[in-house]
Amino acid sequence: MAKPATTEASRGRGSDAFRHEALLYSGAGGFIEGTLPFLRDGASAGDAMLVVVDKAKIERLRDELGADADAVTFADMAAVGSNPARIIPAWRAFVDAHPDRRLRGIGEPIWAQRSAAELVECQRHEALLNLAFADAAGFTLMCPYDVDALSPAVIEEAQRSHPVLVSAGVGRASASYIDVEAVAAPFAEPFPDPPHDAHALAFDAYTLGAVRQLVAARAAAAGLREPRAGDLILAVDEVATNSVVHGGGQGVLRTWCEPDAMICEVSDGGAIVEPLAGREQPAGGTLGGHGLWLCNQLCDLVQIRSFADGGVVRLHMRRS
Repeated sequence: MAKPATTEASRGRGSDAFRHEALLYSGAGGFIEGTLPFLRDGASAGDAMLVVVDKAKIERLRDELGADADAVTFADMAAVGSNPARIIPAWRAFVDAHPDRRLRGIGEPIWAQRSAAELVECQRHEALLNLAFADAAGFTLMCPYDVDALSPAVIEEAQRSHPVLVSAGVGRASASYIDVEAVAAPFAEPFPDPPHDAHALAFDAYTLGAVRQLVAARAAAAGLREPRAGDLILAVDEVATNSVVHGGGQGVLRTWCEPDAMICEVSDGGAIVEPLAGREQPAGGTLGGHGLWLCNQLCDLVQIRSFADGGVVRLHMRRS
């Protein structure tokens, strides 16, 4: 299992463990009732606070908090977490920026309009928070879930990824919480099958140029404009190069279009066992680990799976 790093920031806040809560609320009023006391208590205590939710909720919280809003940093989740893999780096920057203060956060990455692929990656993100910040002492992170807008299956998954559930102002331990050991195991959630007409290309070290050419041609046919087409070509090249170097020297690229996005999938014989791959920025001077990080900065969604017979990476780029 990958062990999260103990940072200088985590040593200056006392011995309280990272607390990860799912706030189960009902509608706009329930969101305010559930989050407002949490933020007011933090303002009174002098905690550093970051709230990452949608713009409408930010405006409502500012109005309700009044002068206490000055103690909170707000960010729009649509900008921060459109690609869910970018959310952990935002929380990491927040934690590292306040080494001597207790921390409170509110983050709502899941909403009803998320695509099916985005939802899976958001749920993976929520589970990985427990691993990424296991050593972030003095940090309480509340993740709101609207029980009126989300399906029962989504709420059930929230109960598995959050050790603490909060409802009507009362917190309780989640009986279905999945521990960090299980979260750190290779992620093998099956993908939907590619369409039968997906373009496929086997490649090796000598044919990486053909990979770039195929992606460029398919991006043009899909109507992707620059710089997005170039970003996708670069991202696929990074993953395909990783296949050559670390995945048995060869791989297969598949490309297809969905109504709103172009998809590029790279599969190979290698295993992707690092649970936070692509979600934590590699330290300066380290070798390896930069490719998947770069892909998450370039693409709208990156999905990583590790199966018994190899690894698969799917890159999504919206067509508009």
